[in-house]
Amino acid sequence: MTMYTFLPITRMSVVRSIAFALILVGGLATPSNGISKGLELRKGDRIAIVGDSITEQKKYSRFMELYLLACVPELELTMYQFGWGGERASGFANRMENDMVPWQPTVVTTCYGMNDGCYLPYTAQIGSAYEEGSRRIQSRCKELGIRMVVGGPSPVDTQVWNKAVPDADLYYNDNLSQLSGIAKRLAAENGFAYAGLHPLMMKVMQDAKVARGVDYSVCGNHDGVHPDGNGHLVIAYAFLKAMGMDGNIGTITVDMRTGAATATQGHRILSAINGTVEIESARYPFCFYGSETDSSGTRSILPFLPFNHDLNRYMLVVKNLSKRYADVTWGTETKTFSRGVLSVGINLADEFVDNPFSEPFSRLERVVADKQNRETRTIKGIITNIPGLVGDTPKDREIEDMAAELKQKLLERNAQDADRVRAAVKPVIHIIQIVPK
Repeated sequence: MTMYTFLPITRMSVVRSIAFALILVGGLATPSNGISKGLELRKGDRIAIVGDSITEQKKYSRFMELYLLACVPELELTMYQFGWGGERASGFANRMENDMVPWQPTVVTTCYGMNDGCYLPYTAQIGSAYEEGSRRIQSRCKELGIRMVVGGPSPVDTQVWNKAVPDADLYYNDNLSQLSGIAKRLAAENGFAYAGLHPLMMKVMQDAKVARGVDYSVCGNHDGVHPDGNGHLVIAYAFLKAMGMDGNIGTITVDMRTGAATATQGHRILSAINGTVEIESARYPFCFYGSETDSSGTRSILPFLPFNHDLNRYMLVVKNLSKRYADVTWGTETKTFSRGVLSVGINLADEFVDNPFSEPFSRLERVVADKQNRETRTIKGIITNIPGLVGDTPKDREIEDMAAELKQKLLERNAQDADRVRAAVKPVIHIIQIVPK
């Protein structure tokens, strides 16, 4: 069972410890702090995932789409990826009418601030420029009836970013923390949900570096700005929590006295004989990759982020076990649990990181990645350039009609892509075996 470690800073100088604590204003008892609820996803929602180059990496956006497709397929959601490298909030405010509005999103998530901070210490001018651009985005979404999850900026890595300048990470994380505060205030003013990426990732990064060493990167081991898989999982967690995801993937209950088994929504018992249960699952648990120490994967961050506890509970409950212990086999792995633990329930997704869903999940991830890559090419390569093309040929009705037709065809192709990825979520048949010992 995973134990989450929230440790004090022990490997920094006293000065850095104080500065770090000031950035973590008020302290965070758990990583969930800094995330406000208030947005509940509805069946058929269309979600636009918006941001700068961190979004254009198409990692946290991919994790979000995977979760919303596979873990809650009954919502029949559609996702679109609108990341743009180097962009500030004002840049998206300028292009959102042409680039995003035609997709008719009902929910928008935003992740801006990294470039808005100008990579300098915070000034009032930096703050006001970020607020102006963010306010324009939120105001237009409000006018259109679009619900929002406002993310604010993520941090820079405390070990990697701009090491040529002593303690540069401290002044820039202070800057980003203040921009995050502006994002939180504007979200509250407009009645939008807030996913506090900066306070969450600072806390997770602090704990991970204490446990794994300062060289364990959370916000990017190349430039300290662009996270690897581990940091992107933290960002996805924040947005999914702010979207009101309850994390109940399903529960399988087995009565060892009668041999009967039951399953909750999204799962169907095919057979149950002497503790061997065959199940067909339309809902997947979220699956992870990489080693326990590899920052490029998603597995290594799990001890410091309650992803499985909060968002990924696929429970096995075993009643009336005749022995004090039982071996549970799921996929290729077997683990031993006590009667008391099994009667309360174990989280299969947490205990068996490699499991029968890992390969189907990986196949689905490739389909989602292909779709999101095409979305970037569509938006950056074509859609954003259409107004310029029409503007260069004023009063040419033929060009206008061709541009409108092209835009419509691209919208239709994206709709087909969305249908294709939903159809790629195939039910998985798997077996759980319980052997008393």
